Amino acid sequence: MTTNGAITAIFGGSFNPPHLAHVLAMSVVLSRFEVERILVVPTFQHPFAKSLAPYEDRVRMCELAMGFLPRVEVSRVEEELGGESRTLRTLEHLRSQHPSWNMRFVMGADLMMESSKWYGFDRIAKLAPPIVLGRVGVTYDGAPPAVLPQISSTEVRAMIAAGKWDDLEPLVPREVLAYARDKKLYASA
Repeated sequence: MTTNGAITAIFGGSFNPPHLAHVLAMSVVLSRFEVERILVVPTFQHPFAKSLAPYEDRVRMCELAMGFLPRVEVSRVEEELGGESRTLRTLEHLRSQHPSWNMRFVMGADLMMESSKWYGFDRIAKLAPPIVLGRVGVTYDGAPPAVLPQISSTEVRAMIAAGKWDDLEPLVPREVLAYARDKKLYASA
């Protein structure tokens, strides 16, 4: 039960793979907001048929990357819903399951720039007003100050495919790197 305005923050994404900017985002939210819980919600099936590592692997990597943080839970809600993942559908489902939650949607400033392309973003913003976190290299009128480094999962996958494991150490949690290496994920990305 949410009390005293405590927030349930929803942090969705492909997490293909999760990296240190994702971990830092959770730390920023925990330190800046009265957060009861943060749900990390890996995409089950990308709506634009984007190729993803298997869902089980991405869930496990999220647990390894962010599961040690207090009040952070990795949620399988999009798997339960099945089919293509849509933020609005996920938030509507969470609202129906937990009507007392004071939900906020965590997103990077780079995604905010693309929000006009999102399905039902106005409804998303009403259900879970965004917490927008600034990223290095992302500027627009009214953008929040950068608190997150410029790391992308696309860049991480390319580095793994090229075998640049040493270069990845400052970008990806060590347990995620070990898991990806052991499972041979992204080897031919």
